[in-house]
Amino acid sequence: MRHSSTLSVGLDVHTESIAVAYAREERDAEVIFLGTIGTRQCDIDTLVRTLTSKATHVGFVYEAGPCGSWLYRYLTKQPLICWVVAPSLVPKQAGDRVTTDRRDATQLARLMRSGELTPVDVPAVEDEAIRDLSRAREDAIRDRQAATSRLKACLLRQEIRYEGRATWGPAHLRWLAEVVCPTPAQPMGFQAYVRAVSEHQERLQRLEAERREQVPAWRLPPVVQALQAMRGVQFTVAVTRLAALGDLTRVDTPRPLMSSRGLTPTAYSSGERRRQGTIPTAGHTFARRALIEGAWAYRYPAKVSRHLH
Repeated sequence: MRHSSTLSVGLDVHTESIAVAYAREERDAEVIFLGTIGTRQCDIDTLVRTLTSKATHVGFVYEAGPCGSWLYRYLTKQPLICWVVAPSLVPKQAGDRVTTDRRDATQLARLMRSGELTPVDVPAVEDEAIRDLSRAREDAIRDRQAATSRLKACLLRQEIRYEGRATWGPAHLRWLAEVVCPTPAQPMGFQAYVRAVSEHQERLQRLEAERREQVPAWRLPPVVQALQAMRGVQFTVAVTRLAALGDLTRVDTPRPLMSSRGLTPTAYSSGERRRQGTIPTAGHTFARRALIEGAWAYRYPAKVSRHLH
């Protein structure tokens, strides 16, 4: 068999298995499916030795997913070329409704050989840790909102209404402690809803305190402080933004960052007609929402506090 100089290897990564296919650099060469291997390091090492014996240069590619970036970091330390691509950016034929591990791995190898894939930026371990902490805070906020909605629905079903102004303040909490339900069976469910809101609020406070302790030991605290000088950007927005974007020096213009975070408007053009639509809402959801919420502050007059000044 003729020794090829470059191999493009497509990986379909799962929790317990990895489907492997490779394509030689020749355009007319057939894509070969090797089969399925395990996810242990010894399985990866055996695969690397097998492929490096077939070609001088070997490049791997797989889709980003719930398994994380451990495979990317392990292969790049060897060192080997490894790409991580977004599933939404992988070209697919219209009408193709068949999805198997073999087809996905073969398609990735073929597309990498033809140069039709664009890799995404993989964050460093420290950046991903801050991102997970910010994501845990967002999950705590959503859980608290859901628990709050259930508590309000419970009170509404019993025609119990709060006559005060601000909710979830000291006065509102005292009022909740004095609520009397119409029947003996209802207080158990009502108190369970109240405890759920309190537990989620305490969890949120713990995560916020932990994040404030971890950020000064991060590699980007000066950038976090600098971003807070902008209107609408406070600590939460700055940390969420940097944890999602990573190193900003990897791009020369803002356009790639805007496109990767789904902030560029969609466009439809045909002949002389051109119409722009809404943003595509692609990329990191938390970072995009933090940026949009920060931009809302520009609707109001600027108030420069002593700390910001």
